[in-house]
Amino acid sequence: MTGRTAISAFAATLAIAATPAAAFAQDAPAEPAAVDPAVAAAAAPRAGAEQVPPTTTTPTPTPPAPRRAVRRARARIGTSFESGVYRVGSSTLTVPGRVVHITGRIVPYVPGQKVRVRIWLGDRLAKQVTVTPKPTKTKQTATFRAKFTAGKLGDVRVFAVHEQSPQQAAAQSKAASVAVVAPLAGFGTNSPFVALLQQKLADLGYAVPRSGVYDAGTGDAVEAYRKVLGSARLKTIDGAVVDKLLRGQGGFKIRYPDHGRHVEANLSQQVLALIENGRVLRTYTTSSGASVTPTVLGNYRFYWKQPGVNNRGMVHSSYFIRGYAIHGYPSVPTYPASHGCLRVPIRVALDIYNWVQLGDQIDVYY
Repeated sequence: MTGRTAISAFAATLAIAATPAAAFAQDAPAEPAAVDPAVAAAAAPRAGAEQVPPTTTTPTPTPPAPRRAVRRARARIGTSFESGVYRVGSSTLTVPGRVVHITGRIVPYVPGQKVRVRIWLGDRLAKQVTVTPKPTKTKQTATFRAKFTAGKLGDVRVFAVHEQSPQQAAAQSKAASVAVVAPLAGFGTNSPFVALLQQKLADLGYAVPRSGVYDAGTGDAVEAYRKVLGSARLKTIDGAVVDKLLRGQGGFKIRYPDHGRHVEANLSQQVLALIENGRVLRTYTTSSGASVTPTVLGNYRFYWKQPGVNNRGMVHSSYFIRGYAIHGYPSVPTYPASHGCLRVPIRVALDIYNWVQLGDQIDVYY
């Protein structure tokens, strides 16, 4: 071996010695780690033992939270008649052709709810209408309205129904009841309708019994009412008279309201009225002086009262000037027929006599 060759071999030996051990570790297989014999024996399966796969634990699913039940609002509902009916004592009446207005209330107010108004005639459903209640200013309650036209005679019952919804519970009102009666009556009739006529006449200030019987006093009141209306001077009713009466039309018009407690006799209408504090208390039919013996006109004061019957057949007389007086008399026609006095039916003479006080004024005019 030459000297150059010896030097090369020596350099290669030095290079191998300088190479790190890690370079060899990357290429050489790793030696198995030392295992404790006792641990290995415990982990090894026994001969003949059944091989059981490892158990995998599945987590129990969490149940969903229960849904909260939607609470329905409680409901109370009521109905009543707003107009078109007439109350006489404990009875509620109307007549065919009258428009009856219904009003109702539901508590509490829940937006979007509906109410059905059902109208029954006897055992037959005559009409049904669905309405939307409108909230009041407080928005705590709501009101609704409906109407129907009275038709056949009989008992009508009105119910308001709110059917159950997700937002509000079901509810039904008590019945609002009205009797549809015939607007007919004559002398001797005893009926709720006659009681209604008498009530309406009294409301307008006419002197009328309140018996429910169409008697002579009722005929006198009807006659006075027809005189004020300017219709035929009869003691009986017809459709036009009933219609105006039920509408509250046809009261006596006061001409001298500033005269305080006083009497007014309107000779063109042939009626007289007792007036106090600007209000008509009672209106009566009268018959004033005939054309040859006319009643004096003007303003006077009562100066003398004569009870009972005098020698001229005048009953319970209240004099206002000379021999001119208000008094009862057997004959009281619908036209001027007296000797100058103001005749009234004997059955009402005492009432007028007891009301008039000496010094009260009377105004007589056409």
